[in-house]
Amino acid sequence: MGVSISTGGVVAFDRFWQWMKMHANCIVRAGSAEALLNDHEMFHWQLVEDDERRPLVQLMMGKQLIGELMLDLREVLYVQSNPDPEDRQGAQVVFEVMAGGGALAQETYPLYHFVLAHGLDDDVDTGLAEAQ
Repeated sequence: MGVSISTGGVVAFDRFWQWMKMHANCIVRAGSAEALLNDHEMFHWQLVEDDERRPLVQLMMGKQLIGELMLDLREVLYVQSNPDPEDRQGAQVVFEVMAGGGALAQETYPLYHFVLAHGLDDDVDTGLAEAQ
């Protein structure tokens, strides 16, 4: 599988979520303004949806839940990617789930972020035409 690092790109959240579920073992950290989950060699990531189809990002040790992010997608516009400035090797990519709306609809801000060991695969369709 060929992997290229997508930098400065954008993708629809649904496409990103489907891709990330196939790359859960590549997550280095995940978080929001309220929480930060860091990978560890004894942990594994589980990406699922609850009964109402809300995405859940779970950090597990065996069957024990260590931490969980429940993603609220009501204001999500898209996911943007950039190189991780904290990665000295230059391979890790930060994916920010961007939101916006309200009176200042022109302003966007990150709701959640995911750092993965690599960028999107070349064959991932951004899905932006369908998202707009």
